[in-house]
Amino acid sequence: MLGSNNYLGLGNHPAITEGARNALCAMGGSTTGTPPLNGTTSLVLTLEEELADWHETEDALVFTSGYQANLGTVAALLGAGDTAILDVEAHASLHDGARLSGAGIRTFPHNDVAALRRQLERVSGRRGLALVVIDGLYSMRGDLAPIDRIAALTKEFGFPLMVDEAHSIGVMGARRTGAVELFGAESDVEIRMGALSKGMGSTGGFIAGRRTLTDALRLHARALLFSTSAAPAALGSSLAAVRLVRSPEGAELASAANANAVRLRNLLLDAGIDVGGISKLPTGEVVVAPNLSIVIGDDVRTIRAWRYAFENGVFCAAALQPAVASDGGLLRLSVMATHTESQLQQAAEIVADAVQNHGISRATERSEQTVA
Repeated sequence: MLGSNNYLGLGNHPAITEGARNALCAMGGSTTGTPPLNGTTSLVLTLEEELADWHETEDALVFTSGYQANLGTVAALLGAGDTAILDVEAHASLHDGARLSGAGIRTFPHNDVAALRRQLERVSGRRGLALVVIDGLYSMRGDLAPIDRIAALTKEFGFPLMVDEAHSIGVMGARRTGAVELFGAESDVEIRMGALSKGMGSTGGFIAGRRTLTDALRLHARALLFSTSAAPAALGSSLAAVRLVRSPEGAELASAANANAVRLRNLLLDAGIDVGGISKLPTGEVVVAPNLSIVIGDDVRTIRAWRYAFENGVFCAAALQPAVASDGGLLRLSVMATHTESQLQQAAEIVADAVQNHGISRATERSEQTVA
């Protein structure tokens, strides 16, 4: 299984299933209401307190899904006369939230800080709020945003920054809160979104930040106000996941997932496959994402390569338009902490065969030497 987002292998961890079971038995199958009514339970509040403590923020706010967290937040904070400035490859939910808000929308080429500066210069001095929105870790390419440089730029212009940490939470940073922590930019990022459905092994999403932010969202985020709160089982498993990820066992799982990402990438490079999923921090440290990308280009060839891998025992993900550009079809391989060396060796051989004989591995500037 190289097609899931279960980076830490928590999806079927005993502690997670026990947390879900206990909540289900205590509270039933549903909260039966929205947050403003009867949907704000003690379990929700405990999870939010745990998330805020983990992220060292004043507060946190839980949404039923990561998509709703992004959609609801951007749409609630912006309106007519405001501007959303997004990385062109930011998650679809962020772009959808900007459209729903009625704000003006500007985009900049992926991770192009100079282009972002030009967009900020164009809106500087205008009335209304300008919100810069990016992913911390882009799951299709497997590359990190230059969060330090973007945060410095937004601070220079006095605009807030929102970072989607859906794919980096649980696996990146000393406390495993994500890419913002990895760059040491916690104090410079006003809005941090996290998913509970990927590395955390449960389902849901949340926003961490100042209490004024979460209070505003509680009043104005329609994706929160008009959606039944998460099922108790989901909340129970999420709370268990947060506590586990913060523990020494969580540190070991994150280390294992990161080591497996390096291992699989090196095996693919040794097989002659050009593979993405690598970034460098300002310190020069090389970071390999838990999701590795092999760009093929043509959708049909991408599907052929995916099918060959699947039929030979490897379940990876085929990313096609609109998830990627029309000529950017790729295979995404997502490692788990629980993968063994022999599994990764076998997977690398099958995927290399699939790409070399059924797809076209397009050379890109992302190729690097083998990571030690």
